[in-house]
Amino acid sequence: MNSVDALKAWRAALGFAPTGNPVGNLTLGKVRVAEVAGLGAVVEARFASGALGVAECEKLASAFKVAAATRQPLFLWLDSAGAKVSEGLPALGAFRRMYAAALAAAAAGAPVTVACGTNCFGGASMLAALAGTRLFSANTRYAMSGPAILAQSAGLSSVDEMFQAMAGAAIGMEGRTKIGGANARFDAARLVPAPRADLETRHAALKSRLEAANRLPKHAAPEPIRRQELDKLYAGGYEAAQSGALITGHGQREGTRVRIVGWLQGGAMGAADAWRLADAIQQAPLPAGEELHVLIDCAAHAATLEDERVLLSEYMAHLGACLHAHAARGTATRTLVFGKLGGGVYVALTAAAKEVILLYGAEIQLLPGQAIASILGEEGAAGFSVADYLKAGVAEAELKLGLV
Repeated sequence: MNSVDALKAWRAALGFAPTGNPVGNLTLGKVRVAEVAGLGAVVEARFASGALGVAECEKLASAFKVAAATRQPLFLWLDSAGAKVSEGLPALGAFRRMYAAALAAAAAGAPVTVACGTNCFGGASMLAALAGTRLFSANTRYAMSGPAILAQSAGLSSVDEMFQAMAGAAIGMEGRTKIGGANARFDAARLVPAPRADLETRHAALKSRLEAANRLPKHAAPEPIRRQELDKLYAGGYEAAQSGALITGHGQREGTRVRIVGWLQGGAMGAADAWRLADAIQQAPLPAGEELHVLIDCAAHAATLEDERVLLSEYMAHLGACLHAHAARGTATRTLVFGKLGGGVYVALTAAAKEVILLYGAEIQLLPGQAIASILGEEGAAGFSVADYLKAGVAEAELKLGLV
């Protein structure tokens, strides 16, 4: 069933009744399944490939908040390219807040079922990855990056027949449903409230998927490190060790004990990288009063077919869920940007954070400059000031550490 017919079947099976007028690409409504009332939301590709801007994110966040408070099932139709990059930083800040509400709803136990339309990319794919059930139409393409960006990363043309075949096998319905788990072909009979697996179960399943694909390499044992930034950040003392890009340790900052988890590499984060960082975050609950600091220098999520074959969106969403679990237990979580931060990694590591703090000279990107240029043209790749970040709610503070 293609996405046009699937949406008709979705509306009919759920008895979707809109409440109010559409907001951009989004329409909210009510549904009923097996005599159980629920919430419905339709994101359609009316404008800008169904992208989610400030207005859509604010409205969708309200639906997730209701679902979290009432535990009502939420049925979401998604045909979206992700955040609306043409709106710039305000859209990124709004998406961060909306994704925080989505994480809270999923963690609260509200059953979320997502049916994907023709396209489900970027942040939209991370939203879908929070669902207990994900349904794909015959022509669905589901990935962190769209085909044009995946082709560009591979040095190929998106219209090349060989690339189209590889991409179809990786991000199309057949490839997604073969992964199993919450992923299935669209069938109106599957539109029933479905609980999401608990965090530990998902963590183990994602590791097994990487191992089965031979995508989880062994790493050298952590070695103690000293860094100028850490010396300044944790003037009360710290112990830290590094294995590859992963940093773990403890420190003292302004009289508060801090657990340190970091990923400092500057490049793109793939599925195995995201799982390693999530594994470091997904540890025993911190003692009362201890903060969690996530130190990050990672420009974006990876744009490779290899990462998409294991469903990178789930790894990005899981990273955010692990951080949210700490925040939900009352741990003060802070994301400290050492270099660059953007793409799905930004959403994953900031949605649940109490604060996003930029070290002097750090930069937050909507997407890597090359990807932005392919969407908006070269002028869209311009940088932003700290004041821009703060105004848009993309970050909360800048920290100079006495280094300048």
